[in-house]
Amino acid sequence: MNMPRISHFAVALILGAVIARAQTPAGEASRGKDLYDKKYLCSACHGFSGQNGVGARLVPMKLTQAGFMAYVRHPHDTPTGMPPYTAKVMPDQELADIYAYIKSLPDSVKKAKDIPVLNDILNNQK
Repeated sequence: MNMPRISHFAVALILGAVIARAQTPAGEASRGKDLYDKKYLCSACHGFSGQNGVGARLVPMKLTQAGFMAYVRHPHDTPTGMPPYTAKVMPDQELADIYAYIKSLPDSVKKAKDIPVLNDILNNQK
C-alpha cells in the first residue's frame, strides 16, 4: 500500500498540538507586545505589524497556539532560517503571551471595495 509521506515538521506540529493542547497556557497580549518588540526582537525579522520583514508573515495568524508553539520550538524543519527557541530560552508562558499579541494585531489586508480610492476606480469603470 502506498502511504503518503509526512514531513518531520508536520509530525512535530501534530504531536505538539496534541501534547500542548492540555498544557497550553493562556497568553496576555500586553506582555506579549513587550516580549515581541523588546526582549526577543521578533519585530526585527517579522516587522512591528507582523506582516512584513525578512521573516515569515505572522498576521493574520493561521496556526493554533499549540501549532505556533511547536513551530517556534522546531523551525529547523522548514527552510525559514529562524532559530529554534527552546523552552529554556523562551518559556511557554512568554511564548503564549507573544501568540496572544500576534493574534491581537489587525489584519491590514483589505478587499478593493473597502479601500475608498480603489472603490471609486472600480465604480467609474462600470
